[in-house]
Amino acid sequence: MAEWTDVSLRNQVIYSVYTRNQTKEGTFRALEADLPRIAALGTTIIWLTPIHPATQAVKKGTYGCPYSIRDYRTVGEEYGTMEDFRSLVDSIHQLGMKVIIDVVYNHTARDSVLVNEHPEYFYQNEKGEPINRFPEWNDVYDLDYRNEDVWEYQIETLQNWAQLVDGFRCDVAPMVPVAFWRKAVEEVAKVNPEAIWLAEVGGPGFMRHLERLGCPWWCENEILTAFDMTYDYDGYNYLCKYLNDRIPLSEYTQYLCDQNGLNPRNYVKMRFLENHDQPRAITRIKNDEALINFTAFYYFLLGPALINAGGEYTNDFTPSLFEKEPIDRTGPDKSALFAALSAIKRRPIFAKGYFNMVADNEHHTAIGSYQYGEEFAVGVFRLRETVGAVEVPLEDGVYVNEIDGKNIPVKDGKMDICHCPAIVFSKTEPFKLYTE
Repeated sequence: MAEWTDVSLRNQVIYSVYTRNQTKEGTFRALEADLPRIAALGTTIIWLTPIHPATQAVKKGTYGCPYSIRDYRTVGEEYGTMEDFRSLVDSIHQLGMKVIIDVVYNHTARDSVLVNEHPEYFYQNEKGEPINRFPEWNDVYDLDYRNEDVWEYQIETLQNWAQLVDGFRCDVAPMVPVAFWRKAVEEVAKVNPEAIWLAEVGGPGFMRHLERLGCPWWCENEILTAFDMTYDYDGYNYLCKYLNDRIPLSEYTQYLCDQNGLNPRNYVKMRFLENHDQPRAITRIKNDEALINFTAFYYFLLGPALINAGGEYTNDFTPSLFEKEPIDRTGPDKSALFAALSAIKRRPIFAKGYFNMVADNEHHTAIGSYQYGEEFAVGVFRLRETVGAVEVPLEDGVYVNEIDGKNIPVKDGKMDICHCPAIVFSKTEPFKLYTE
C-alpha cells in the first residue's frame, strides 16, 4: 500500500449506499433518516456510489447509469440539493462515521459538461470526435490523461470535495494513469491529509480483457503505491471457484495466507461477499446457515468488511443501477449478527496481528487465527452442511464464543462444529497452524 497507509483501516466496516435505492424516496434527506440504523450495524465508513447527475443522452434503463456522469462538481437533482448533501455529511460525522464518495475518472457521460466545454480532454478518432476505448460502455467517452489540463481539472475537483468528505472510492482505478493518482493523493493531502483512498481493482480476467482491447492499464502492485485500500477481487475469484466446486477449500484458504507475502506489509484489502457489480451472496451460497458462517468468515479476514446496500436483509434481489428499485427489506434481518461481528472486528488484533488460516476439507470448515502480543483469536467457520469435530489451535478447555456469548468446549484439541460460527480469544498460545 501507500507508505503512509494506517493498518487500522483493517478494523473498519464499510457500508455502500446507492442513494436512489437505499430508501423509497431515494433522496439525501431520506438517507439521513436511515443513518442511525446503518450506524447500529457497526458501520464506520459510508461509501456513497455516484451522487452526481447521470447521463440523459444515452440512457441504460429508465434513469441511466450513475457511473456515466454529466458533472463532477455538483449533485444529481433527483437526490436533493448541495445543502441536503452537506446536511447528510454532517449527520454521518455526528454519528461517528466517515463518508467516501465515488469518483469515476476514466470517463464521463457523452453529454457531460466536459464534453461540451472541453472536447480536447477526451480520446478522439480521426475526425476529432470523442470516443471510448471499452465497447461495452457505450454511454461514455474516455478522458485522455495525456492532456495535463485534465489532471488540473480533476485534482481541483477532488480538492473541492475533500474539504467536505473523508475520501474517495475510485472507479476502475487501473484504467487511469497511476502517476495521476499519486499526484492527486499528494494534492488532496494539502486540504485533507487524512483522506481515505479506495481503488476498485478488478480481477485478473478484467485486466486480460483490457489487454485484448489494447487499453492501457496499471496493475494492482502499481496502484498500491497510491491507494490505501483495494478490492479483494483476487480472493473473491478463489471464493467463486470454491463455491462452484472447482477447487477445495484449502486452496482458497492457502491463497488468503499467501496474500500476506504477495503484498506490502501494511496492505489493506476490502473483503466482500457481494457488491453492486456482483449478485447477492445468497444466490451463490444458497443455504442461510452457510451464509451466516460465510459472513462471520469474511469479517474475520484481514481487511475491512463491506456491507453491500441492504445486505443485512439477506434477500436475493439485486437492485438495478439503472432503475428505481428500493432495497428489499423483507428478508431475514441479520443486523444483530453484523453488529456483533463489527464489535469484534474493532479489536487491534484484527489489524496488527499475524493472520493464518487452514481448512478441513472433509468438513468444509475454515479455521483461522491471529496472534498479537499475548492475545490469540481463533475463528471456526462451517461453510457447508457438515457435522463432526475439527482440529483447532487451542488447548483443551471451555471458551466463550464472542459472536453469541455461548460456551464452546475444546476436547482432545478438537471443537464440535455446529450451526453457528465461532470466534474465541485466548491468552494461551495456540498450536501453530502451518499452511505449507
